[in-house]
Amino acid sequence: MRILLVHNQYQHRGGEDTVLESELKLLKKYGETVETLMFNNDLIKSPLEKIKYGFYSFYNPESSRLLERKIKEFCPDVIHVHNFFPIASPALFYAANKQKTPIVMTLHNYRLICPNAMFFRDDQVCEACISKSFALDGVLHGCYRNSRVQTLFLASMTWFHKAAGTWYDRVDKYILLTQFAKNKFLDSSLKLADSKMAVKSNFVEDRGFDLNKDDYCLFVGRLSKEKGIDILLEAFKHSERKLLIIGTGPLSQKVKEHSEKYPNIEYAGFQSIDFIITKLKKAKALIFTSIWYEGMPMTILESLSVGTPVICGDLGGPAEMIENHKSGLIYKAGDSGDLQKKVDWLYDHLTEYKEFCRNARNEFESKYSEEKNYDQLMHIYKEVIGEKKKSN
Repeated sequence: MRILLVHNQYQHRGGEDTVLESELKLLKKYGETVETLMFNNDLIKSPLEKIKYGFYSFYNPESSRLLERKIKEFCPDVIHVHNFFPIASPALFYAANKQKTPIVMTLHNYRLICPNAMFFRDDQVCEACISKSFALDGVLHGCYRNSRVQTLFLASMTWFHKAAGTWYDRVDKYILLTQFAKNKFLDSSLKLADSKMAVKSNFVEDRGFDLNKDDYCLFVGRLSKEKGIDILLEAFKHSERKLLIIGTGPLSQKVKEHSEKYPNIEYAGFQSIDFIITKLKKAKALIFTSIWYEGMPMTILESLSVGTPVICGDLGGPAEMIENHKSGLIYKAGDSGDLQKKVDWLYDHLTEYKEFCRNARNEFESKYSEEKNYDQLMHIYKEVIGEKKKSN
């Protein structure tokens, strides 16, 4: 199959870039013919360029021409978009339609129904804009980059394309990472049909299963408010359990201060993926404390792959990924006391714990392996190609 992957890279590398690269590598590994068309937000530097691409976010004729040329040169059977905002723009979908090429888009976040893409404002979950055609609340609060002007451009773009029918008519299939995310979009102002959405998880490579664990819990991620760092520190500063924290972010200094004050908390700062995997393999549990609707965190997938149970809050995608008292434990999101109780329970039930480790690995093998993901992806591609042929 000939597959064209299209992606608009952010100025700071994120999870979407990782997923794109992983799927590109996967498809090539299984013998598919794959090419990419990349756009990069590094082009946006000056205030004038911000204004230019603010307008171009509605429809960028340059992107349309680039994609049409690429389609004629490569002749893809299907186009898979991972991100179009802001430079590539929805012009991609019109260009693909013009060439009668089926188009799939992965919704890695909630940007089409929430200006900041996270359903998170003032340090708590916010769904004020989910059912509104125009995200006025988001504009008033400057939810995108703390700017009312930039949020106005974004909200206007998503509203315009709702009114034009772009999201419904121009994309053949949307890929959602979890059923939780799919339900949010089903209940949103996009009014997408269930048949236009497919749930397909992310995946990670097999890192190897280790049943012998050491005596510490692990947190890996950005040290910021929405990641629940305050809850994490509060839970462990009153605990005898050891905690290793890996990552950097706005709350790095606070984490450092806690590690100096409480001997059971160790801060390792930024580390390589090899270091993280080594520590993850031997950790008693991965602690996941986010207080917003996370999609499908790669850290959790990595943890399952090495047989390390996960303790996470009852919120968003992670709560769907972890089966309570099977592959890990679910606590009340935002409740440091409940988190501490769940950590203690895990340490006090060693017989059940060994089963948790095996179950975590089984979850990876049955849902998040390369083979499973390839099969799911190809099924989606073949389905949209077949439907497009019928409609043409």
